[in-house]
Amino acid sequence: MDRILSSGQEHSPKRAAVKSKDTTPELFVRRLVHSLGYRYRLHVRSLPGTPDLVFPRLRKVINVNGCFWHMHGCARCRVPSSRRDYWIGKMQRNAARDKRTQRQLRRDGWGVMVIWECQIGASREDQLRTRIAGFLGKSEQGTSSQEG
Repeated sequence: MDRILSSGQEHSPKRAAVKSKDTTPELFVRRLVHSLGYRYRLHVRSLPGTPDLVFPRLRKVINVNGCFWHMHGCARCRVPSSRRDYWIGKMQRNAARDKRTQRQLRRDGWGVMVIWECQIGASREDQLRTRIAGFLGKSEQGTSSQEG
């Protein structure tokens, strides 16, 4: 039997469960950065895009992006089969907003690092630690690249 959804009321709890702060990937990166000896501020609303981790003294920010929501292009970024036009438009707007805010942060003198959800995990911890340390200035071999 087909069911018609009543004005989004049944989907509301599902949408409410999608977090934008304190996600598992973000918490992983926060623990890693803390273990490197760095302290940071979270979600500074006065900066463009409200970056996830902000290092004011270093004038650097780290954003932890979900591959699906920010249109990374890896295997985790699959467009749902239903309402494709809606999802493609939404994901493209998110990606365009990300580019705008990164450009504004760089123009304002901030270094920007983007860490994608697919780059996070126990098996990639050493790589990520080296990359973050290089970006924040703890080693000479890391890079400040935003793509991985």
